[in-house]
Amino acid sequence: MAKGDDIEEKLISFAVRVLTMCERMPKSAEGEHIANQLLRSGTAGAPNYAEARAAESSMDFIHKLGVVLKELNESRVWLDMILKRGLYDAQEARLAHEECVTLSKIIAVSRRTAAENAGRIKRS
Repeated sequence: MAKGDDIEEKLISFAVRVLTMCERMPKSAEGEHIANQLLRSGTAGAPNYAEARAAESSMDFIHKLGVVLKELNESRVWLDMILKRGLYDAQEARLAHEECVTLSKIIAVSRRTAAENAGRIKRS
């Protein structure tokens, strides 16, 4: 499996975890609001990453990885709220949060490497 395939699979697995969480969130106003927001951001990473892999240029690739990173960052904040408010099983929510942070780090490194390779930023 190519490295990109592996990352895409990890993003899909995260999206599936988010789908399950959102389906099981409390049906209160706050639960539904946060679930809807997390549903949007938590499932956006995988398709945006697939788009990045089909980018038309290195700058397009870098930009699309940035979109993936933004969606993961947003998901992390919603997961923080879920944890702080106790809206979902704490252990499961922590696992989702950790998975999100790990994916964010992977995408950030990939984006930085792509930018370095494109000559947009200097290697440190």
